Formats: sequence, C-alpha cells, structure tokens
Amino acid sequence: MAPDASWRVWLGAARPRTLPAAVSPVVVGSALAWRAGAFDARAAGLCLGFALLVQIGANFANDYYDFLRGADSPERVGPRRAVAAGLVAPGTMRRVTWLTLGLALALGLSLVAWGGWWLVGVGVACVVSAVAYTGGPWPLGYYGLGDLFVFVFFGLVAVCVTFFVQAGHVSLAAVLAASAVGLLTVNILLVNNYRDAETDRRAGKRTMVVRFGRRFAQAQFAASHGCACAVVILLAHAGLYGRPAAYLVALVLAAIGFRQWRALRQARDAREMIRLLGRCGAHVALYAAALSALVVTG
Repeated sequence: MAPDASWRVWLGAARPRTLPAAVSPVVVGSALAWRAGAFDARAAGLCLGFALLVQIGANFANDYYDFLRGADSPERVGPRRAVAAGLVAPGTMRRVTWLTLGLALALGLSLVAWGGWWLVGVGVACVVSAVAYTGGPWPLGYYGLGDLFVFVFFGLVAVCVTFFVQAGHVSLAAVLAASAVGLLTVNILLVNNYRDAETDRRAGKRTMVVRFGRRFAQAQFAASHGCACAVVILLAHAGLYGRPAAYLVALVLAAIGFRQWRALRQARDAREMIRLLGRCGAHVALYAAALSALVVTG
C-alpha cells in the first residue's frame, strides 16, 4: 500500500457521492413496508448495510479494473482514482474489494431468516455483478450494459427485496417505485460516463454515451426524470397518498430535473460535470425522501 493511503484516500475511493444510490432504495422499500404495516427495523438495517457494502465494493472494483484496462489514464478528467494515482497498490485494492464484498455477502446471509434461502442467490448475483461491471472476461460497463445493471440491481432488486423481506410479498407499488429509483440512479452513471466519454472511447469502454452519443444521453437523462415524476402521480392515483400533495412534489422534482438536464447540456468542463454528479446523487436521495414521506404520511 502506498504510504499516503490514509482514511481520506479510502473515503475518496468509496465515492461518497454515489452512496445515495445504495441508501435510497432501502428507504423507499422500507417506507412501503411501513405503509403495509410490516416495517421491521432489523431487516431494513441489514438491507441498508448490505446495499452500502455492495456499492462501496463495486466502487473499489471499478477503481481496480478500470486501471488494469487503461480507462483511468492520465488524460481522464474527474475525481482521481486511487490506484491510477498511485495512492493504493493494485493488489491492495483487489484484496480490499473482495473483503468488502465478502462482508456484504455475510451480512446479506442474515436476511435468510426473513426471506428464505433463495435470497442467497440474490446476494451472490449482486456481488458478482458488482465485480462484473468492470471486471471479468465480459465486463458489463465496457459493453454498454452498465445502465441496465444499475437499473436492475440498484432499482428493482434493492427496493423490491427490501420490501419483500419485511412484507413477505412484492407489490405493484414496490415495482413502480423501484423503477423510478432505478432510473434516477442510472442518471448518476450517465453523468459519470458523459464526462468520461472521450477517454472511455479510447480505452474501448463502450458505454451508452459512447455508443449512441451525447444527444441520446441527454434524452435518456430527461426521460428518466419524467418517468420518475410520473410514478409519484401514478402511486397517488393508486390511493397510496393524496393527489394534491403528489402533484406538488412531482412539480418540484420536475423543476429540479429540468435544471439538471439543462446543466448536462451546457456543461463544458470537468468541474461542471463533477458538480452535476453530486447533484444527481443528492436528487436520488431527495426523491427517495419525498416519496417515502408521501407514502408514510399518506
């Protein structure tokens, strides 16, 4: 390990701005469980711990494997990567990645008591996918499948499993809410890939932005915001909470989404993209908090 690999280096490698992607689906799933009269603080806490460890482990794996594949070259803009910057030795990052994901899997095994043994398969799939995003013989992120991976695991799986281990079933409301959280989380990845499009292209990392261009990415970004706002209204019409409050929340979220879309279109340098990345992470957290508040008080 490099001598200056302090806790600040590891905190940076964990990428705190991405962690709302782990917390938000657990909050939403737990709020829906509360509404169903099935909230269990222990199960929710285990889901939260598992989600955070998987997210951090995925970030560590991304740091390590992108360095090996040349995606984190000196030409890359954005926050520095620990391995590429020489702050952490590659072997150390690899070992810490597997340690973090191993802890996640061990913690996730505790949820078997609530949801059954099939959850072991879900936990293994989450851990494998966290590595397979940039590692392994067929890295998902390098073939344009990163967006789908994030939508499925940080949206559908995270919200629906959190709800299931508490309520014992998966509702349509949980699926809709999971889709909304997943789409907004994909926007975090989209902004990151939008910023790194040129270096990704040279490294052979065929993200959706590289494959289809920046205009497509802008349209995808806007559509995700629009669908997430629509879910707020759909759940109101399904009777989970009052319509006036839902329309007000949807309007505020749409206004924030529009400002972020405009910032994406107008961004000209790395600093602007880094700020937008943080704002997108904060927006996922805001969306989860607003939707959860509607559900709990509705």
